[in-house]
Amino acid sequence: QVQLVESGGGLVQPGGSLRLSCPASGSTFSISNMGWYRQVSGNQRNMVATITSGATANYADSVKGRFTISRDNAKNVYLQMNSLKPEDTAVYYCWVFHTATRRPYWGQGTQVTVSS
Repeated sequence: QVQLVESGGGLVQPGGSLRLSCPASGSTFSISNMGWYRQVSGNQRNMVATITSGATANYADSVKGRFTISRDNAKNVYLQMNSLKPEDTAVYYCWVFHTATRRPYWGQGTQVTVSS
Protein backbone atom coordinates (compact mmCIF):
# COMPACT_ATOMS: atom_id res chain seq x y z
CA GLN A 1 0.00 0.00 0.00
CA VAL A 2 1.06 3.54 -0.78
CA GLN A 3 -0.39 6.68 0.75
CA LEU A 4 -0.25 10.02 -1.05
CA VAL A 5 -1.28 13.38 0.39
CA GLU A 6 -1.17 16.46 -1.81
CA SER A 7 -0.66 19.98 -0.51
CA GLY A 8 -0.04 23.44 -1.93
CA GLY A 9 -3.28 24.12 -3.77
CA GLY A 10 -5.27 27.30 -3.35
CA LEU A 11 -6.54 30.46 -5.00
CA VAL A 12 -4.14 32.46 -7.15
CA GLN A 13 -4.50 35.29 -9.64
CA PRO A 14 -3.78 34.77 -13.33
CA GLY A 15 -0.04 34.94 -13.94
CA GLY A 16 0.72 33.73 -10.45
CA SER A 17 2.52 30.64 -9.20
CA LEU A 18 1.85 27.68 -6.96
CA ARG A 19 3.94 24.70 -5.90
CA LEU A 20 2.22 21.39 -5.25
CA SER A 21 3.86 18.75 -3.08
CA CYS A 22 3.07 15.08 -2.60
CA PRO A 23 5.02 12.91 -0.19
CA ALA A 24 4.60 9.16 -0.65
CA SER A 25 4.53 6.84 2.36
CA GLY A 26 4.07 3.12 2.92
CA SER A 27 5.59 0.66 0.43
CA THR A 28 7.53 3.28 -1.47
CA PHE A 29 10.44 1.03 -2.48
CA SER A 30 8.50 -0.21 -5.54
CA ILE A 31 7.39 3.18 -6.82
CA SER A 32 8.54 3.79 -10.38
CA ASN A 33 6.85 6.61 -12.28
CA MET A 34 5.22 9.53 -10.46
CA GLY A 35 3.09 12.35 -11.73
CA TRP A 36 0.23 14.79 -11.58
CA TYR A 37 -3.21 14.65 -13.18
CA ARG A 38 -6.04 17.16 -13.04
CA GLN A 39 -9.79 16.99 -13.29
CA VAL A 40 -12.48 19.58 -13.86
CA SER A 41 -15.83 18.64 -12.37
CA GLY A 42 -17.74 16.37 -14.73
CA ASN A 43 -14.79 15.78 -17.03
CA GLN A 44 -12.20 13.04 -17.24
CA ARG A 45 -8.95 13.13 -15.33
CA ASN A 46 -6.10 14.25 -17.62
CA MET A 47 -2.35 13.90 -17.36
CA VAL A 48 -0.50 17.10 -16.51
CA ALA A 49 3.05 15.81 -16.05
CA THR A 50 4.82 12.56 -15.27
CA ILE A 51 8.39 11.72 -14.30
CA THR A 52 10.21 8.41 -14.41
CA SER A 53 12.55 7.00 -11.78
CA GLY A 54 15.34 8.22 -14.03
CA ALA A 55 13.91 11.76 -13.91
CA THR A 56 12.66 11.87 -17.49
CA ALA A 57 9.70 14.23 -17.55
CA ASN A 58 6.69 14.35 -19.85
CA TYR A 59 4.19 17.22 -20.01
CA ALA A 60 0.80 17.90 -21.47
CA ASP A 61 1.08 20.39 -24.33
CA SER A 62 -1.09 22.88 -22.44
CA VAL A 63 1.44 23.24 -19.60
CA LYS A 64 4.79 22.94 -21.40
CA GLY A 65 7.08 25.82 -20.55
CA ARG A 66 4.97 26.83 -17.54
CA PHE A 67 4.95 23.78 -15.24
CA THR A 68 7.91 21.79 -13.94
CA ILE A 69 7.69 18.37 -12.31
CA SER A 70 10.41 17.06 -10.01
CA ARG A 71 11.00 14.25 -7.53
CA ASP A 72 13.51 13.38 -4.86
CA ASN A 73 15.01 10.19 -3.43
CA ALA A 74 12.49 10.25 -0.58
CA LYS A 75 9.75 9.55 -3.15
CA ASN A 76 8.26 13.02 -2.95
CA VAL A 77 6.92 14.54 -6.15
CA TYR A 78 6.44 18.23 -6.81
CA LEU A 79 4.77 20.41 -9.41
CA GLN A 80 5.93 23.99 -9.83
CA MET A 81 3.23 25.91 -11.68
CA ASN A 82 4.08 29.32 -13.12
CA SER A 83 2.16 31.73 -15.34
CA LEU A 84 -1.09 30.19 -14.22
CA LYS A 85 -4.18 30.68 -16.35
CA PRO A 86 -7.88 30.41 -15.49
CA GLU A 87 -8.04 27.24 -17.57
CA ASP A 88 -5.60 25.61 -15.14
CA THR A 89 -8.36 25.62 -12.54
CA ALA A 90 -9.00 22.01 -11.50
CA VAL A 91 -8.51 19.44 -8.78
CA TYR A 92 -4.93 18.19 -9.03
CA TYR A 93 -4.16 14.58 -8.14
CA CYS A 94 -0.84 13.02 -7.30
CA TRP A 95 -0.23 9.63 -8.95
CA VAL A 96 2.38 6.89 -8.64
CA PHE A 97 2.83 3.49 -10.26
CA HIS A 98 3.78 0.64 -7.94
CA THR A 99 5.76 -2.04 -9.73
CA ALA A 100 5.37 -4.74 -7.07
CA THR A 101 1.56 -4.67 -7.21
CA ARG A 102 1.46 -3.39 -10.79
CA ARG A 103 -1.19 -0.81 -9.96
CA PRO A 104 -1.48 2.95 -9.65
CA TYR A 105 -2.13 4.86 -6.47
CA TRP A 106 -3.84 8.24 -6.20
CA GLY A 107 -3.93 11.04 -3.68
CA GLN A 108 -7.15 12.66 -2.54
CA GLY A 109 -6.65 15.76 -4.67
CA THR A 110 -6.01 19.43 -4.03
CA GLN A 111 -8.01 22.29 -5.51
CA VAL A 112 -6.25 24.88 -7.64
CA THR A 113 -8.30 27.93 -8.60
CA VAL A 114 -6.92 30.62 -10.91
CA SER A 115 -9.12 33.70 -10.82
CA SER A 116 -8.91 37.45 -10.44
